[in-house]
Amino acid sequence: MRAIGIILAGGNSYRMKELSQKRAIAAMPIGGSYRSIDFALSNMTNSKITRVGVLTQFNARSLNEHLSSSKWWNFGRKQGGLYVFNPTITNDNGFWYRGTADSINQNIGFLKEAHEPYVVIASGEAVYKLDYGKVLEYHIDKKADITIVCKDIETNNESGRYGIVQLNEDGRVTEFDEKPMIARTNTVNCGIYVIRRRLLIELIEQCAREDRFDFVRDVVVRLKDVKKVYGYKMDSYWSNIASVEDYYRTNMDFLNKDVRSYFFKEYPTIYSKVDDLPPVKYNYGSHVKNSLISSGSIINGTVEDSILFKKVFVGNNCVIKNSIILNDVYIGDNSVIENCIVESRDTIRANSYFKGEDGVKIVLEQNERYVF
Repeated sequence: MRAIGIILAGGNSYRMKELSQKRAIAAMPIGGSYRSIDFALSNMTNSKITRVGVLTQFNARSLNEHLSSSKWWNFGRKQGGLYVFNPTITNDNGFWYRGTADSINQNIGFLKEAHEPYVVIASGEAVYKLDYGKVLEYHIDKKADITIVCKDIETNNESGRYGIVQLNEDGRVTEFDEKPMIARTNTVNCGIYVIRRRLLIELIEQCAREDRFDFVRDVVVRLKDVKKVYGYKMDSYWSNIASVEDYYRTNMDFLNKDVRSYFFKEYPTIYSKVDDLPPVKYNYGSHVKNSLISSGSIINGTVEDSILFKKVFVGNNCVIKNSIILNDVYIGDNSVIENCIVESRDTIRANSYFKGEDGVKIVLEQNERYVF
């Protein structure tokens, strides 16, 4: 494909609460065995984009470990590859990334050294499948300067949390409001852009000269009446991870047979780093209903309408309902967990009771199995 890829994976959100205290949102576990960034990376490799840069910053340790080998997404090659860029102190710069445009500017050499004429920019915090090649074809056909991937969502109540896009009959963007108080339409920006590489370099360097740091606000919105900005509508599953509620809902969507089949069985494949773990062990007396349980787990109790990630131990007489249990959690005997998200590497003592009464409850327990 005639494009290189940039994945923006350095963000943080206060709406993720305790879940983002020790990891980037792009590293959040999804669907039992994935990380959020796996979807953007898989879309890149499935679209035949062979050169991808990942821009990380906030709590990047877990994300960097996940990206330690590029072979899982088929980027381990002589031509192209996967590049991870963290903020770096240099003689010319002493700042962390001050925004998405600034993060690209601090790694502008990645763009200048490339030969591909186009760039695909994507967020690492969304769950979806998309052929970027079709977006590029649309971009070229419309002779656009910037193409934004957007989607119609069901309710205007949630649309105000995103960038709101209005298109004319030809697909050109006529209005772009970034997270307005009142949304006039339900067409939202998915955080995926296609732009010519030389134009991107020009616009990013201009932003740097003017001390502008945000790609959406200072490039796309500011230039929508100057440049030809078009919208490409996607009609398949898309979910953005921006809050605890988003995260809970997105994972619970994987209990839907159609969604699960779409990501697990249908082509193209979503790839992830693979751990060598044994299959789930269901001991005598266990009961599991409408749940997704990952490898390395041992189940002794009852699990209903829940997602358990890797290496989860569920003790005797435990009841887990409508909950998400992250990686490497030990749940002691006779515990009840309902409407909760249990943080990874937690130890839930025997006879514990946790229930989310007014929404989802995040469970953080003192970890006695690890000494840091």
